Amino acid sequence: MIYRTAFRMLRRIPPELVHSLALDGLALLASGRLTRAALRRACFPPGQRLRVRALGTVFPSPLGAAAGLDKGARWFTALGAIGFGFVEVGTVTPRAQEPNPPPRLRRLPADRALLNRMGFPNPGAAVVAERLRRRDGAAVVGANLGKARDTPLARAAGDYRAAAAALAALADYVVVNVSSPNTPGLRELESAELLAPLLGEVRETLAASGRPLLVKISPDLDDAAIDAIADLALAAGLDGIVAVNTTLARAGLSDPAPGEGGISGAPLKARSLAVLRRLRGRVGDRLVLVSVGGVESADDVWERVRAGATLVQAYTGFVYGGPAWPRRINRELDRRLAAAGLASIRELVGSGAPSGREDAIASGG
Repeated sequence: MIYRTAFRMLRRIPPELVHSLALDGLALLASGRLTRAALRRACFPPGQRLRVRALGTVFPSPLGAAAGLDKGARWFTALGAIGFGFVEVGTVTPRAQEPNPPPRLRRLPADRALLNRMGFPNPGAAVVAERLRRRDGAAVVGANLGKARDTPLARAAGDYRAAAAALAALADYVVVNVSSPNTPGLRELESAELLAPLLGEVRETLAASGRPLLVKISPDLDDAAIDAIADLALAAGLDGIVAVNTTLARAGLSDPAPGEGGISGAPLKARSLAVLRRLRGRVGDRLVLVSVGGVESADDVWERVRAGATLVQAYTGFVYGGPAWPRRINRELDRRLAAAGLASIRELVGSGAPSGREDAIASGG
């Protein structure tokens, strides 16, 4: 209630400024080791039920902060302290990059959505690497990589390799982002013909570090393209797929012409879930599936995990839910797992349509 009242007031302030001020405040709050430890005790339920072992590491919760929330790796420690089981920083490019010209971020509260055309603003891989070197070890951090705005597609692989080389040893996993709608031409890299060699080069760069490699895909792909990327991910030996990025679709929005850019939040919920289900049907449990898009509640996380997601990310749900939102999600998930008689949320992954014992799993009771 307090946050909803504050949010109505904050709507009068430009969203980019609110974003920075709010996360700077959280970072200040979590700046002390003892304070961080106290926050983590309060925001992660005791016990093992929410812990997920995947991608070579242990996540204290399957709920993570999606790329875009911490573009420059400034706030991952605080986000990890307030209940996010992991934070995906970036998107990071080899060199520092300014944002697209304004307007580039708009709230769509009637739709519980955001319009974003930021265009990968970040301080560059070298600065992000230095910030990650100062990790205290508590937060699980992924690195989301992209190409610079002015890099031709023919040389895109060089950008991904450079960023991967700078960050591989410092992040827990690496994501190749070829799906943002806000970098001209980027989504052309989602074609199997262009994506296969790019992923091969990044994998070669990561070989020495052994870091897991995932690819992040668009919600606007058709079924054949989704299947092609799923097959490619298996053939290329990737560790997982992050699904999905923001959408260019405008159907159902209260404002049918909100401006250029990608939509995140509630309007993406159904499509994100549909893509997840298709991927699970195609790859089974051979890849780690990370679901993102329209996640607003514990019900959404529960549904994504049952549909096959090992991990779930949020961005817009957190913006509208406030700083206590991750804690609420974690506690509700833990309660539902206990009510369903499950020792670990891993038991829920891919449990699918309820039948028999799954009736209890589906309802959390």
